[in-house]
Amino acid sequence: MPRTSRIQGLRDLSVDARRRIVAESATVDPQRIAAFAPQHGLGVELADHMIENVVGVMELPVGVATNFTVNGRDVLVPMASEEASVVAAASNSAKVARAHGGFFTSSTEPVMQAQVQIIGVRDPEAGRLRLLEARQELVELADAQDPKLVEFGGGVRDISVRVVPSRAGTYVVAHLHVDVRDAMGANAVNTMAEAVAVRAGQIAGGRTLLRILTNKADQRLSRARAVFGAEALGGESVVDDIVHAAALAEADPYRAATHNKGIMNGISAVVLATGNDTRAVEAGAHSHAISPTGHYTSMSRFEKDADGNVVGTLELPMPVGLVGGATKLHPVAQASIALLGVTTATELAEIIVAVGLAQNFGAVRALATEGIQRGHMSLHARNVALTAGASAEEVPALVARLVADRQVRADHAQRVLAEMRAGR
Repeated sequence: MPRTSRIQGLRDLSVDARRRIVAESATVDPQRIAAFAPQHGLGVELADHMIENVVGVMELPVGVATNFTVNGRDVLVPMASEEASVVAAASNSAKVARAHGGFFTSSTEPVMQAQVQIIGVRDPEAGRLRLLEARQELVELADAQDPKLVEFGGGVRDISVRVVPSRAGTYVVAHLHVDVRDAMGANAVNTMAEAVAVRAGQIAGGRTLLRILTNKADQRLSRARAVFGAEALGGESVVDDIVHAAALAEADPYRAATHNKGIMNGISAVVLATGNDTRAVEAGAHSHAISPTGHYTSMSRFEKDADGNVVGTLELPMPVGLVGGATKLHPVAQASIALLGVTTATELAEIIVAVGLAQNFGAVRALATEGIQRGHMSLHARNVALTAGASAEEVPALVARLVADRQVRADHAQRVLAEMRAGR
């Protein structure tokens, strides 16, 4: 069968049946995603090689977001998250976007930067120019550290130098701009920075201190846009309210913090599922949300187009990779990459940004219409029901009662469960 992200009734199937149909819909061998079963996932022995002082592993639910079309290709998206409604919201938003072609994405080249801090330069402006004059020497020295990266078409693309005043003095800071290809790039750029550090200090006329990458990956951007039809949303008034809700996030940092958290609900879930560095991505994204005036603002934008539809756009740094680290070591990460069917880090980054936009739209739509609690609480009620001690057979009836009572709390769940059992 052709690859498709449209799977009807997936939530009504057993977990094993979901895995089978997801593999079939993604046209991958079921054995490639067998690691999604806990018994085949990350074991203690493998975990012991990943970090220090291992005492066990912590598992998170991995769900699959459906309905995504990205640049004309259907994609099933693995998402690792403990939060109810995240997978459902992304899937629902992707379904609305499908009517207008889904998500359209683009990216810059995968350029990461490393900084070399030089202190004690008596003439910092002249020191900056001396480093720029020595550009070729420094580029060659850095590239020599990773000939394999250069062989694959990566390597240093440029060197820039800044003079940075601080309360402790004025620093000369050299930046290596490195095309890292399909790697996240931290190890590559850090190694290069350390290799050029001593020579850079000599040229600038000072002492080198820090030599490390920056997670403000503003030269490695991925973008996504989508149209969400007015008719599917409920008409012009809903479109206008969505635009108003998004505009508040642009203007008000208090709203922006929660608005952007919704974006990261989607992004971090895919980044985590694929074994990438959630902290690096989050740091880069939030730093990118600072406007040129120093104002913390919304990462996304929602506008009304000429046809009266909502157009959503999102542009963020997305430093993710397919080679090295947990992505190559963690069985679930390998299964996630197989399910996505991506072959480059750029393709993965673009899907991740599309999911962030979908997740964000779902939250803004809910806020502008029924409120966030109705949909969120319906899903959260399952967790509350299980916490209260309900069996698998009791959960559906208990969830329905909690939602109807509009009291999705553990104490109320326990009382209702006791009533249900007493009435048998």
